[in-house]
Amino acid sequence: MSQAKSAVPDFEDALAQLEKLVTRLEQGELTLEESLKDFETGINLTRTCQQGLDEAEQRIEQLIKEGDQYTLQAFEPESDD
Repeated sequence: MSQAKSAVPDFEDALAQLEKLVTRLEQGELTLEESLKDFETGINLTRTCQQGLDEAEQRIEQLIKEGDQYTLQAFEPESDD
């Protein structure tokens, strides 16, 4: 028996759906109502992606290993400066 897929898409699925929505919106061929619906869906997908990134960052902070021990260290992304 297979598990039912969660109603919330995982990061990769949400990102792929978001990319498709952006392409549709950029084409400019949607009605105003369709555009608003896609925009709302895009906002929700963006939140899902951000949550996935936040969770990944937390896991990285917990998994940084120092010597023979794992230590909790803050994740500091590289700056684009």
